[in-house]
Amino acid sequence: MNARWVLLWCVVVVAGCQSTHDQLVAEGYPPAFADGFQDGCGSGRQAVDAMKGQFKKNVPRYLKDTLYAQGWSDGFRQCQAMLENQVHQDQGRDTIWNDRDRDWDRQSTQGAAKAYRSR
Repeated sequence: MNARWVLLWCVVVVAGCQSTHDQLVAEGYPPAFADGFQDGCGSGRQAVDAMKGQFKKNVPRYLKDTLYAQGWSDGFRQCQAMLENQVHQDQGRDTIWNDRDRDWDRQSTQGAAKAYRSR
């Protein structure tokens, strides 16, 4: 299962200008799986941030077509995790800058206090 995630991740990253759907089909995935992956990926991004994707699921097809259902589930989980990881990293970066800003403010305040006391 992990090899599948790595392969799908590589496919998404390498896709470049080609759509994810087209890239998956070019890699040999069935069109039904690629359709589901594309719909699930947008839905997974939307689950993390409403502005990043659009929920889309062809429910009748999902219930009848196992390839579409598998693609949708894989796309949803992968894109949701990828965006959550990106958001988490961005929040971590903000925390680092906030800590640095806080440290700088503390040092400058302490420096000013020492300067005023030495007068």
